[in-house]
Amino acid sequence: MAIFKAINHSDWNLAMPTNRSDKKNFSFPGDNNITNNGISAFVTTFNRFFRAHRYNNTPTAIGYIEGLMACERGKANMERMEEEVPDSEYRAYQQFISNSNWDCVGLVQQLGIDTSKLMKANKTKTGKPTGLIVDESSHLKKGKESVGVGRQYAGTIGKVDNCQVGVYCSMVNDTKATLVNQRLFLPSGWASDFGRCKAAGIPQENMVFKTKPELALEMFDELIAQGVEFDWIGGDGLYGHNTALCQGLEQRGQFYVLDVHKDELIYLKEPIFSIPQKKGGKGRTPKKLKADQPSIRLDKYLKTLRESDWTTETIRKTAKGWLKLKVHKASIWTWDGKSDQARRQTLIITQTTDGRNETKFGFSNGRLDEYSRQEYAYFQAQRYWVERTFQDAKGELGLSDYQVRKWTSWHHHHALVMLACLYLLKIKVENEPDYPLISVRDARILLIIKIFGTRMDYQKRLSQMNNRHLIRQADIDRRYRFDCS
Repeated sequence: MAIFKAINHSDWNLAMPTNRSDKKNFSFPGDNNITNNGISAFVTTFNRFFRAHRYNNTPTAIGYIEGLMACERGKANMERMEEEVPDSEYRAYQQFISNSNWDCVGLVQQLGIDTSKLMKANKTKTGKPTGLIVDESSHLKKGKESVGVGRQYAGTIGKVDNCQVGVYCSMVNDTKATLVNQRLFLPSGWASDFGRCKAAGIPQENMVFKTKPELALEMFDELIAQGVEFDWIGGDGLYGHNTALCQGLEQRGQFYVLDVHKDELIYLKEPIFSIPQKKGGKGRTPKKLKADQPSIRLDKYLKTLRESDWTTETIRKTAKGWLKLKVHKASIWTWDGKSDQARRQTLIITQTTDGRNETKFGFSNGRLDEYSRQEYAYFQAQRYWVERTFQDAKGELGLSDYQVRKWTSWHHHHALVMLACLYLLKIKVENEPDYPLISVRDARILLIIKIFGTRMDYQKRLSQMNNRHLIRQADIDRRYRFDCS
């Protein structure tokens, strides 16, 4: 999918206006050009999933994805798409997203398989392991009718608000990442209200409350069954704290490095549990297991560490220089309060060295000596990229901009955003040898200017892009000049 090639001015639509949206007022790399049917050719390879009975929805899917890319940030809805994409129609989009029974489940499964192949090829180039990272993201909404909406914690704004919450899986290899699966979180109030669920079009088999870790395990099973290849599973403290999820991954033979919260309790030696004998003749007979030694909170354990308990590790390159972390690892035991045995895990603690003093705690089912401190820290630090996938999907492709209410609509929109994400990632990967600073945003702007812009737009943005990349590269070089790590 080499998108840059010699300019052929006959390809350009010179009749199109130059400023169709604020999102397109940016430059893009390359002294070359892309074929006008780049998006069409890519989406057409998935046309078997867009068929509903005898009708082929592929042209509408192409228009919808072009609309996701062309609309202003925060405005990627069907009304704006009709304005931005020539020969498109709101009613056709509405039918396609809300009512058509094309196979979005099959599409998402194929995206997982294709992404796995892309990451496997990238792993061959980088030598870096591939991670499967789970995280949730919120979509702020108004009203009470949108499927799964309610007052719940919205990480987008850091507080409780009216929103929908999705649980997502991203794949990452080195600096390449994209979404590969999703589940809509259904609050218990929704799951217990059959009438409300039916009105939102939720299939009866999905009218069941499932926790976010349960949804995550469901996605892991689905991706594993599809043959998706990865080296470890990561996630934040919500998933690292969940015993059922961790045990489920161990039962499936999956290696994980999951964040945990600072108030997590650990044992420094393997505890032995027993029910204490009743003292004296009064009081209740003890029934709960009790450890033969005290536990300690992670934040208190942190204060007991000496400087010799840490090493400083160089993790990976960033645009601001090498990411370096102080790393500590140790064998510890955790207990769920129910089992008759504690679980041995590896504790990973990392701290930033840039003066921010940010600390992260993590648990892994890998042995203490199975990976080095640098490797464990790398696994933990790669969770950063799931946030980047959300930024790209929301900021560049309208992941949260939908104006639909039903179960089917939510999943159709998400599947198409994920398809667009994979296409932009492919462009980024295949053009990085010539344009190492190309971003997902650059790739999107390149496509939109080619399809909807003019030759003058191209030359103007080309100059801007080259200047910006030269300045950025000079800044990167300066940061590494005196650091030979």
